Amino acid sequence: MLYPKKDVVKRYKGNPILGPDSLPYSIQGIYNSGATKYKDKYIMLLRVESIDITNYFFVAESRDGYDFKVKEKPIELIGAGEEYAKYTNQMIYDPRITKIGETYYITFACHSSWSVRIGMIKTDDFEKFHWVDFLSEVDNRNCTLFPEKINGLYARLDRPILPNDHGDIWISYSPDLIYWGRSKCIMKHGEHGGWNWIKIGPGAPPIKTKHGWLEIWHGVHQMCKAQYVYHLGAMLLDLQDPSKILACTKAPILSPVTDYERIGISYSVTFTSGAILEDNGEVKIYYGAGDTYQCVGTSTVDDLVDACYNR
Repeated sequence: MLYPKKDVVKRYKGNPILGPDSLPYSIQGIYNSGATKYKDKYIMLLRVESIDITNYFFVAESRDGYDFKVKEKPIELIGAGEEYAKYTNQMIYDPRITKIGETYYITFACHSSWSVRIGMIKTDDFEKFHWVDFLSEVDNRNCTLFPEKINGLYARLDRPILPNDHGDIWISYSPDLIYWGRSKCIMKHGEHGGWNWIKIGPGAPPIKTKHGWLEIWHGVHQMCKAQYVYHLGAMLLDLQDPSKILACTKAPILSPVTDYERIGISYSVTFTSGAILEDNGEVKIYYGAGDTYQCVGTSTVDDLVDACYNR
């Protein structure tokens, strides 16, 4: 099907907003980073990889959501012990930030020789970060929390890993953010178009709107038996039962087309871990480009909802 030429997500003209030159260290790049607002500041939690392939989380702050200043030192985790070190000894990546009450919870992927699992830390001020626990067994990642309880339970979206690196989007529930169950698959890869036939996964934490929970997710297809291409899509989930999809894009809302999205450590990647809803209905979507840069694009709730039904 052919679609009218319309930018659902408008790239910021100053992209990329952060990259390898943004820190006073020799780094490979700044990868997919979580985003939120804290008091009067925009906050990003950056996944930074040094040239010896060691991973760190850095905090970056901004007054306008575009011009970010990165703090000089990576975050230090309070309460992280031997078990944390054991199951994160290869990589930590893809942080998502969700505010629940007055606490900011950060879920992220923890990689080790036992494969990947979901971990969580929390903060009240983005100065002190406390290790909470692991939230899954191995072979699960792309975890994002809903910002409030639903029918008395916390809820999350994630992406268990299937054979051949395929993956679908699942939902689970918890009474305490630690123990999770009532899991079910809400969307399979490939069912909403060829652009996501390899795998899909949740992206930014769901945004509550009058139309439903707005979730910006990623879908991947494969070119020439080797290259993965990462796009962004959007879906609406029922407010009372978010396992029900009300509407979903059949085509991407953002695809890698610029040089900074197509050329990097990884080719052809647009991947989101954070989106911020403004009071005027604008949505700032923060996304990683080429596993090298951090970028931002803007849309509106109305345009994203329209895309769920009509794109």
